[in-house]
Amino acid sequence: DLDECVASPCKDHQYCLNTDGSFSCKACDASCVGCTGEGSEKCKTCASGYTKEDEKCTDIDECSLPEKVCTEENQDCVNTSGSYKCVCSEGFEDKDGTCVQT
Repeated sequence: DLDECVASPCKDHQYCLNTDGSFSCKACDASCVGCTGEGSEKCKTCASGYTKEDEKCTDIDECSLPEKVCTEENQDCVNTSGSYKCVCSEGFEDKDGTCVQT
C-alpha cells in the first residue's frame, strides 16, 4: 500500500485517512482550523469561540465571562457551540431588537 496522505491531498479543513490501495479525506472537528486527525485533540489551531484546554479545543462559554456579552435590558445569554446568542428573558419578547414585556 502506498501512503497517499504523505502528499497532503486533502483540503485545509480535512485530514487524510490512508486506506488499503487508496485514501479518503475526512472533515476536521468543528472546533478546529486545520487538523491532523479525528477529534478536537487533533486540531492544528482552535476555531474562533474555542480555546486549547488539556490539548483539546474546547468551547468558550461566553456567557460566564466577567464582561457581559448580552448588554441589552431584559436579555439572557445562551451559550452555543463556538459562540453564543442573546435571547429575551422569560416574560419578555423581541420587538424590533428590544426585549419588551409580554
